[in-house]
Order: sequence, then C-alpha cells, then structure tokens
Amino acid sequence: MNFLALLLGLATERMLTHLFHLREFRWLDPLFDQHLRRLRKARRWLAVGLTLLLLLLLVAPVAAASLLLWDEFLRIPYFLCAVVVLLFSLGPRDLDEEVEGYLAALESGDLDTQRQIAEELLERAPPETPIACTEAVERAIYAQANNRIFGVVFWFLLLGPTGAWAFRVADLMRHRVAVRAAGQGDGQGDGDTMVGEAPAAMGEAVRTLHALLAWIPSRLLMLGYVLAGNFEEAMAGWRGADPDVSRPFAEGSGEIVARVGIAASGRSILDVGNVAEALDRLRGARSLVMRTLWMIWCPVIAVLTLYEWLV
Repeated sequence: MNFLALLLGLATERMLTHLFHLREFRWLDPLFDQHLRRLRKARRWLAVGLTLLLLLLLVAPVAAASLLLWDEFLRIPYFLCAVVVLLFSLGPRDLDEEVEGYLAALESGDLDTQRQIAEELLERAPPETPIACTEAVERAIYAQANNRIFGVVFWFLLLGPTGAWAFRVADLMRHRVAVRAAGQGDGQGDGDTMVGEAPAAMGEAVRTLHALLAWIPSRLLMLGYVLAGNFEEAMAGWRGADPDVSRPFAEGSGEIVARVGIAASGRSILDVGNVAEALDRLRGARSLVMRTLWMIWCPVIAVLTLYEWLV
C-alpha cells in the first residue's frame, strides 16, 4: 500500500505546485530558533538527544494518526492519510521547477533571478562569478535530491507516513540552521539573530541528526546515479578518496552525493564553459535525478512490493 501511496503522491505533486508554499512550515521557525538557543551550552551528544526529543514530539501526531488508522477496516483512510503526509513531506520546494527557473534565467541572462534561485538551492549566498555559481548549482541539484525527494521516499517506504514526516522535520531544522548561518533569517525572536553562530555552536546537533537519517538514502541514491549514469566514471568518483570530501560527518554525505552525481554525468567537475554548455550540464543533472527516481528506484520498489504480496 505504501508503494501505491508513493506513486499517487509523486504523480499528484505535479498538479499542486500552487500549494508548495504550504510545505515550508514557516510557523515552525520560531520553535526551531528557540531550540537552537537552548543548545548553546549543551554538550554535543546531549544536544543531539534534545534535538531528537524535539523531532519525536513533532512527529508524534503523525505517528499517532498512523497507528489509529492501521486497521484492516481503515485501509482507505490510512491510504489517504499516507498520500497527504507524503505530499507535505516532499520538498518543500520542487527541485525540477527550481532548476527549470534557473535554466530560463541563465538562458535569458537574468542574473538577479539566477542568484535568487541559486541561493535557495545552495542555502547560502552563491559564488560571485557565473561559472562558479553554475558549478555550485549543479552540485546542489544532486545533493538536494536526497534532502527533498529520496530521503523522504526511503523513510516513507520504511516507516510509512511517520518516517517521511520525521525526515522532513529533520531537514526543516537543518535548513533553518543553514539559513541562520547564512544571515538570511527573519530576525524574529529575542533580538538574537544567531547569524554565523548556528553551525558552530548550536547547529552541529541538528546537522548530525539529519546526517544520520540521510546516510542510508544518500548511499542508495549514489547507487542509483551509478546505474542511471556513466557506470565507470561514477564508480571511480565513489571510490576516489578526495581530500575535498574529507569533511565532518554532518557535511560529508552531501559532498559525496554531488561528486558521484557529477561523475555519473560523464563530465569533468571543472569543465563549465559557455552558457550553452552550462545549460546542457544542468539539464543533464536534472535528467539524471529523474531517471534515478523513475527508472531505478520505482521499478525496484515495485518488484519488492510485489514480492512481499506474493509471499
């Protein structure tokens, strides 16, 4: 049933783009900011525990609803609940739509729109030069695919609506940390904007918890990139021990996913030249992400679901 809910949710999402702003859950930002302030003096693993506790409290209503509907005579209500939760757990912004917007701005030479969309994808100020900005956006497409789509799908299939919402809450907290670190916060609260302080002093616990939840789906996503793209180049990129990828645990998965995705595309990481080539690279990144979802993940999930039904 979760597979059917997944297919319906992914298909329905394309018809509800006008409602995507509801998935940003801005009303949770003050709660996240208050939590980050409480983590200032907490030891690392205590901070992780407190962050886990907050996540469990926010996930509890969805878990309770799922348990109440988990009955043979309530399959249809459970199915509808699963689809709705999945729809609100994906994103929050549509990756394909943002890439399309960036491509249109790049083609028309609209630098302001390019930087605006790049800032959303990178969750920080983009590089100044157009070439560096396009390179950063290409890497972000591969990495954000895990945060916005594949991580949600993995936990949805593993734990149903509860798993999908848990991953989304963790990613919302991580995103809030990134926004605060980049100085993009709204400045609300008790006068403390926490700009530049969140990742070093308070955000590490949030990013560690998110990295724990993202670790398995990120590896499965890289395997999908390998199978959907240039196999030899992708495997070489995965195996290669590059010092640039030797980062803290909370940051490593995103960098490795981007590295394997670029390698799977069959292009050099520093080979961005003119606008036409930049457009081709970004379209290739979007295409690889979609192929991995529809041609690798969905068929495998369908086979596993069919096997479960038969046995």
